[in-house]
Amino acid sequence: MPWAVDGLRLGRSWVAAPDPATLRARWTVLTGAEGAERERLFRPTRSRTPAAGAAALPGQRAGSTARFADTPGPCPEPVRVLREPFDEQWLLPDQRLIDTARPELWRVLDEHQLFAVEVPELLVTAHLPAGRLGRIRPLHRRPGGAEPNLAPGLLPLLGEHYGGWVTPEDVLCWILAAGRPGPRGYEVPLTADPGRWRAGLELGHRLLTVQLRGARGGEAPRLPGGRRPYVRSALAAWPHEAAYDPQTETLSLGSGTVSPVPAAAWEYEVQGTRVLEAWFAARHAHRDPEADGLEALGPAEWPQHWTSELLALVTTLALLADLAPERARFSPGPPLAAAGLRAAGVLPPPRWARRPASVLDHQEEGPGGQFALL
Repeated sequence: MPWAVDGLRLGRSWVAAPDPATLRARWTVLTGAEGAERERLFRPTRSRTPAAGAAALPGQRAGSTARFADTPGPCPEPVRVLREPFDEQWLLPDQRLIDTARPELWRVLDEHQLFAVEVPELLVTAHLPAGRLGRIRPLHRRPGGAEPNLAPGLLPLLGEHYGGWVTPEDVLCWILAAGRPGPRGYEVPLTADPGRWRAGLELGHRLLTVQLRGARGGEAPRLPGGRRPYVRSALAAWPHEAAYDPQTETLSLGSGTVSPVPAAAWEYEVQGTRVLEAWFAARHAHRDPEADGLEALGPAEWPQHWTSELLALVTTLALLADLAPERARFSPGPPLAAAGLRAAGVLPPPRWARRPASVLDHQEEGPGGQFALL
């Protein structure tokens, strides 16, 4: 997957939130403020200030491209993003508010797209990654899944070697099963054994299904009956802390309880941080005594849909923990010879494959209403 992009740099945390209603409330407060108060709430950086203009984000309903200080315009409709590993939140898609929005990613964001994120293990999402994450590798270089972000010539070479049609998603599934972080980045061995290839696809497809969590119209994964987490006692208006009892497999959020929660789900970590604890902390951030300005705006009571999201997250982490031993044992077998990949022109990928494709098939509005040429 030669084309890789660094993550979005938001520059101000208030443009993202776990709840879309919070973002609309923050927009209302910001646009209703004037002068120095608006400047303070905006939290200017070197890249973005209320006086700076920016282009409309590709693929979004045309928003205002005038300077925010002059014409904020209506609140843009929040979009679903991956804010932290396994933490899906919402973002205001207005480039005037985002230090580095990566328009090249927005251009290829559609219902066909998947994003592989190195965190450093590979995490795949159907939502735009918009947080403190690693390098982002889109599966497709153009909208509509028209061109895979794969080394040119790789798909026909693999199809000929393994005796069947190979799709871009097949390669992504293989990467999930066989790839590992290494000294040169994320390293993916290609097997010379068609049987190992089929076994890797089967494992990788299960991993992909769990990670996507029902996105793109798929069925959300579920734990077996009797192991599915349920709310055993209702959450209070606002739970103040999260705690876990391994003896009863109970997750407590204030006076509310959820069980069974497997210990492996509670202990699941990414970069040394427990995912469930980080998820709860993100939803509690606006109630922190040190929260200031727009960051302090959030729900007064715990939204019911957060509880549903929590149950889905527990399921995802438990299923991934169940698959971890099988993935650790998986061996790709003897590798394809690098000489054969070079002879087929797959290695090294050409320079153009490492850059975004030219995908502009319509006019995009730039700063101040001018049209952008790419």
